[in-house]
Amino acid sequence: MDTTYIEPQHYVFTAMLQATHTYDMYMLRSRGQNAQEFTFTPDMNLKLGPYFGWKWFFAGYTFELKDMNMKNLKDEFTLSIYSSQIGIDLFYRHTGNNYKLRNVSLGNSLNTSSLENVPFSGVKAGITGFNLYYIFNHGHFSYPAAFSQSTIQKISCGSWMAGVGYTQNSISLDYKSLQSLVDEKLASSTVKLDEGLMINDVRYKDLKVSGGYAYNWVFAKSWLLAASLQAALAYKYTVADANEGRDNGFDFKNVNIDGVGRFGLVYNNMRWFAGMSVILNSYNYHKPRFATKNIFGSMNLYVGYNFGLKKKYKK
Repeated sequence: MDTTYIEPQHYVFTAMLQATHTYDMYMLRSRGQNAQEFTFTPDMNLKLGPYFGWKWFFAGYTFELKDMNMKNLKDEFTLSIYSSQIGIDLFYRHTGNNYKLRNVSLGNSLNTSSLENVPFSGVKAGITGFNLYYIFNHGHFSYPAAFSQSTIQKISCGSWMAGVGYTQNSISLDYKSLQSLVDEKLASSTVKLDEGLMINDVRYKDLKVSGGYAYNWVFAKSWLLAASLQAALAYKYTVADANEGRDNGFDFKNVNIDGVGRFGLVYNNMRWFAGMSVILNSYNYHKPRFATKNIFGSMNLYVGYNFGLKKKYKK
């Protein structure tokens, strides 16, 4: 790295306290003349916990601050590794039973406000996979300065990025329970779910190539504002779909556009650091009778302290 632009880490050890809010949204939509749409999100949850770092190794544990005794069957693991040249995101997410209906559209200008914010446990979803990307201008631009606080960006700089990714996705909907809920809340109507939403089980694989740009803006001494956007051409290969069947052979209709956004605000004077980061992932899946959009991500608030000065920086 060019030390005119990037200051390397001076310390061996790091202690940090981090609060994390995770976000998860699933939109399910039938396609056709009588299209219907349901959007599901859980209530906000906040996790808090300590982290400890030694050189390049960094680990910690967070626990939920509310509903600690409630079992929502949610299973989640995420890991992001930021080096000067390469970034890696690993994720494993299987949703629980704490979703609520947020937005509902059943056509014919029908008032569906009675369905909003109603708990519904009949939607299950999972995603497992990775993103791998290369940072071209790694000598002058530092991703770790924005997202792992292991370096300091001294001069504003940006970089193009390119990458690949792979995920396995699953979605299931208890449409009979959803129909019962619609009947209960809209007793004055006789709305029936579109056949495109009768999805007991949908599973598909996602192969993608991505490209984008990231920029670190040093707007004051020790301060950094970072933004990174990547768009991906993703080929979705259906493994199981009760309505559409499996995919057989390559079809350009199965190519969708996904995206990843990363944003960060950091104060880092090498001894102390604090800041906020937001990471959002968007996945789209379209078939002739059914479409879904999944947006998931996290917002982190943190404060940390570096100690144990490296020998070469001791006076």
